[in-house]
Amino acid sequence: MTRVKLIGLTGQSGAGKSTAAELFKQSGMTVIDADALVAKIYESSSACLKSVAASFGQDIINPDGSLNRRLLAKRAFESKENTALLGAIVHPFVIAETLRILKTLSGTAVFDAPQLFESNMDAVCDIIVSVTANEDVRLSRILGRDNVTEEQATERIRAQFSEEFFRSHSDYTLENNGDISGFKARTSALIQKIKAE
Repeated sequence: MTRVKLIGLTGQSGAGKSTAAELFKQSGMTVIDADALVAKIYESSSACLKSVAASFGQDIINPDGSLNRRLLAKRAFESKENTALLGAIVHPFVIAETLRILKTLSGTAVFDAPQLFESNMDAVCDIIVSVTANEDVRLSRILGRDNVTEEQATERIRAQFSEEFFRSHSDYTLENNGDISGFKARTSALIQKIKAE
């Protein structure tokens, strides 16, 4: 893995990590999307899906064999313990797939992962960038984006690490409390700085 410079991109739900990931992608870097990998693993790995169902209930598997994502999310975000349990099941599958992809790459790649620290993938990253925003801002964005109740959105926020944690465990922190153009400008400036290193 020495030939790939790996940037770990993470942050709190609703902070704007996806926007940052898109800018990294537009700059020419390969972005590995952990959420997309999870979706692929759920589809292709019955072992993973069976393990998740064993812990969170067989009813999270729809009659057609697909995952009921909303029901799983509801149960997984009910507590930090449940969130950690889901991660413990799924992370090994994601890590194996990520490492497989990295072997095919060169240059600089970005690992876009909401649970970068929980999966311990931060240990293989050269640079860690976290996207943060105030809780009320994130709550508003989640409610506008994910079709969940305020209680469910709050549970999701509480199940994640604090802003202080992200700041203290990252090389760079991108704040996203204001307008999107300002955030994009700060992200693009950071991308150029990283490229120059």
